[in-house]
Amino acid sequence: MDSYDLIVIGGGPAGYVGAIRAAQMGKKVVCIDRDRAGGTCLNWGCIPTKSLLRNAELYHLMTHKAEEMGLKFDNLSYDWSKVISRSRGIADKLAGGIEFLFKKNKIEYVLGDAAIQGAGKVEVKKRDGKTETYASPNILVTTGVGTRELPGFPFNGATVVGSKQAMVLPKQPKSVIVIGAGAIGVEFAYFFNAYKTQVTIVEMMPNVLPVEDTEISVTLEKSLLKQGMKILTNTKVTKTETTPTGVRITVEGKEKQVLEADVCLVAIGVVPVIPGGVDLQKTDRGYIVVNDRYETSIPGIYAAGDIIGAPWLAHVASFEAKEAVEGMFNKEHQPKKVGIFPGCTYCHPQVASVGLTERAAKEKNLAFKVGKFPFQASGKAMATGETEGYVKIIFGEKHGEILGAHIIGAEATELIAELGLAINMEATMEDIEATIHAHPTLSEAVHEATGAADGMAIHI
Repeated sequence: MDSYDLIVIGGGPAGYVGAIRAAQMGKKVVCIDRDRAGGTCLNWGCIPTKSLLRNAELYHLMTHKAEEMGLKFDNLSYDWSKVISRSRGIADKLAGGIEFLFKKNKIEYVLGDAAIQGAGKVEVKKRDGKTETYASPNILVTTGVGTRELPGFPFNGATVVGSKQAMVLPKQPKSVIVIGAGAIGVEFAYFFNAYKTQVTIVEMMPNVLPVEDTEISVTLEKSLLKQGMKILTNTKVTKTETTPTGVRITVEGKEKQVLEADVCLVAIGVVPVIPGGVDLQKTDRGYIVVNDRYETSIPGIYAAGDIIGAPWLAHVASFEAKEAVEGMFNKEHQPKKVGIFPGCTYCHPQVASVGLTERAAKEKNLAFKVGKFPFQASGKAMATGETEGYVKIIFGEKHGEILGAHIIGAEATELIAELGLAINMEATMEDIEATIHAHPTLSEAVHEATGAADGMAIHI
């Protein structure tokens, strides 16, 4: 039985970050994964989808704005198989990069199915069928989540798919029904629509991206409709069928409708992936319960990342794993729990946010004021032809602290970091006003939105 200072089960953004941090602290670490290093995010989520979305954005730009920019094309076309293969190639390269980091940090990397036999012991069934046992006083569970299926409508990889299968469809569908308008659903809807696939989004909540600020969601919905998508909000799926040519979905909203398409992408959420072996305490939704040091109901067994529940974000998972490991090996360190974190959706226009929505601020009965600045008044946005959207910042009325920030528009996912830092540093309106933003940049919109809260924006 091989003995280690830490056994990590799962090699995604929580697992590999936790393993590397422990190794940096001089610990002997083994990371056990059933798939490939990088987890869902790197192999089947965050990274490869952004590759697909970048391709879609370029094609959409060339087909919609080329003439405005003085560009002409004869028979502009695309190769679907190359679009898909580029995405897979990037994922493979980055997964190899994680494996290199394991070697660099002297982390043993084992492929197989892990089962926790009890405190301090993990049994692994390897790819070659052999079983080995690993021992450590510390076990970190970072097994993440899987895609939730619609009851009675299982994935078949061809006409009924989750996000993983949607990324590798060998043939572009002529029509797609997307069930669920969260970040994953909206991103794939944009991707397919950019290539002229007919897209219908079905969402049971009143708005697309229902967790975002309502005003932002409404603005995005108008943009997606303008791009040619069909969007059915406040709509439930009541019946699902596969047909010889695709799928047939019955929905009920304002009226009962029967929708047909080549493919249905189900994006209704996730389910926890629990390792085998001992029974750890779980929430009523099946996620592992941890204390303020990320320790489970069994001493010496910890958990971090998606497996402990929302928010299911790679950057949050990495943060939690690092905190768990530092607390594990330094008892004087009090691990931090996630507080302020950015949420990003990479459709076009992009959506990014941090902190409270205006809806939440009202529910908390907070006194606040809002500053908004449209990108159509931004010189840089006009120069790049990306004038859609705006920056919206919510400030506490008395002290001017930032309660929340919301951006819809080009590079929103890059711009949001400034506002996350500002919240963490307890910066106020005055601090942002006093920070000179380079001209011309999109980030000037953050400065202008701050001024707009007090009627002092210069360019509107």
